Amino acid sequence: MDPTKPNRMIGEGKGDASHAWTNGENVDDGTPWYALRLFTPRQQDVAECLQQKGLVYFIPMEYVDILDKDEHIRHVLRPVVRNLLFVKKTREEQEIRAILSAVPYPISVIRKEQGCPDYEEIPSRQMFEFRMMCNPDIALRKYLSEQEAHIKSGTPVLVKYGPLKGLSGLLVRSSKKYYLLKEVPGMGVMLKVSRWCCQPLSEDEP
Repeated sequence: MDPTKPNRMIGEGKGDASHAWTNGENVDDGTPWYALRLFTPRQQDVAECLQQKGLVYFIPMEYVDILDKDEHIRHVLRPVVRNLLFVKKTREEQEIRAILSAVPYPISVIRKEQGCPDYEEIPSRQMFEFRMMCNPDIALRKYLSEQEAHIKSGTPVLVKYGPLKGLSGLLVRSSKKYYLLKEVPGMGVMLKVSRWCCQPLSEDEP
């Protein structure tokens, strides 16, 4: 599957009263995003509340194998992390602040830095690529915590060839393989890539 082409993105919703995992357009429309930390296990309830208030959200999902009551293994979608979700800045910040303050669950928007009142905005392009890389149908993908992503060293690159063509990120090595790392506030995601398909965005060679 080519992650750079439009696809049905499970885990993104907009105003769907049934609270199905549906998608909005996965486009780079210039609208930034916020990352929300959740201090409650009720991630789905928070997402449902945001939908009812007309906000667009995104929760990274992945397939996991579970054993049902009949002892059959089922392949089902589950959130990658349950203490984080992303909200699109489709309104003015003050209006979004008011909406989030009325959510009846303990949540906090990630700030630019500790002690700073300003929300950290995730650029549209960065979030666009992150969402594509989170496609649950893509194999050879790894998720990282924010701390794990921070300590990864590598070279900023643009993928010029292959199924990941057009994506940018950090070219890193893990278990003797090369991966493209895309980091956003709160977490990171890596996709396996050939180093020969990548062009450095700096003078340093990978």
